[in-house]
Amino acid sequence: MNKKAVFDITVNPKSSKSEAVLDSSGNIKVYLNSPPVDGKANKECIQVLSKKLKTAKSNIVIEKGEQGRHKRISVSGMSVEEVMAKIEGKGK
Repeated sequence: MNKKAVFDITVNPKSSKSEAVLDSSGNIKVYLNSPPVDGKANKECIQVLSKKLKTAKSNIVIEKGEQGRHKRISVSGMSVEEVMAKIEGKGK
């Protein structure tokens, strides 16, 4: 079965930390060290998500919002529930 999780995130470029977290309202926030220049923040965003979700970077695609802070991400091979659990730190 080919699962695909599609979800929205908010990125915070030029942050002091580099991580993906759930905020108090259950939205995914990704903090990035990189400035939003030359796609650096998008590249780091995929790296951070890849590490947090323990999946290959090639499974993660920015579907929408490459230029903005609000992005739609798709991850192949995972359900949205699995993504949320891993970002909350409850994933395997």
